[in-house]
Amino acid sequence: MNVNAEPQGDLQDPPGSPDSPARAGSSTARPQSLLLAFFGNHALDEHPLCVYSGSIIDVLARVGVGEQAVRSTLTRMVNRGLLMRRRQGRRMYFGPTPLATQILRDGGRRIWETSAVNDDWDGTWTLIGFSLPESWQRRRHDLRSRLTWAGFGPLYNGLWIAPGPMDVSDVITELQLSAYVKVFRARADEATDIGLMVRDTWDLDSLAARYTDFTRRWGALAEPGTDDAIATRLRLVSEWLRIIRTDPRLPGRHLPPDWPARRAEETFRRVAAATETPARVMAGAILDTIPLGTS
Repeated sequence: MNVNAEPQGDLQDPPGSPDSPARAGSSTARPQSLLLAFFGNHALDEHPLCVYSGSIIDVLARVGVGEQAVRSTLTRMVNRGLLMRRRQGRRMYFGPTPLATQILRDGGRRIWETSAVNDDWDGTWTLIGFSLPESWQRRRHDLRSRLTWAGFGPLYNGLWIAPGPMDVSDVITELQLSAYVKVFRARADEATDIGLMVRDTWDLDSLAARYTDFTRRWGALAEPGTDDAIATRLRLVSEWLRIIRTDPRLPGRHLPPDWPARRAEETFRRVAAATETPARVMAGAILDTIPLGTS
């Protein structure tokens, strides 16, 4: 599954005061978002792992998620095909399914390998034109939601665009709209004011505010690796992925010169580097794991 695909849930932040550095990135978590981030952080080594439910409950408690919420979310994720169960003795372990593994690895590439600012845009756009029957309100809503999640914006009501080559064939097939959707690759004419088009099509102010808020809160952590590293890193990764998954990665040359994603990414990398080793050491000490293939 593509990292931009919506149905598996977005990675959001744990509850807490957004103004408290000790709770940086902790304003709007959903348990599933945090659990996906948890498994991405601690179950996708060279040899994937299953984690004991008690260990999961302990770590999620550190970011404000109660035991009952964790247990019910684990059950829902099993039912949705995102997690598998493994019993060993009297203990129950959970690990990512192939579907979840793909989601997490795609998310990992977006986090660690893809810059928040698109400085490599090749000048092309993907255009999607569609016209659906008026009675198909739900399918129209689903299509627009999926396109938004994939980074598209509405140039006009039935014409959506995204920078660069975008593959939306899976979305179109899944929604059974092949007969109603047309996909094009194009370049803008020199007469087109691309900067104006970008500002009219996407809500840059809201996106910029999210990056600015991220920098304000996480930048206040002078020594991010000295507290509860495993919880700090879980919050950090959860929030960063939530933000970048709402970012269509518009061409950097057509964004404001002081675009706050650059500073936010620097802040993310700094805190991530500071917490990497302490969180790994802490996870090794407190997590009870077994190999994913253990039955």
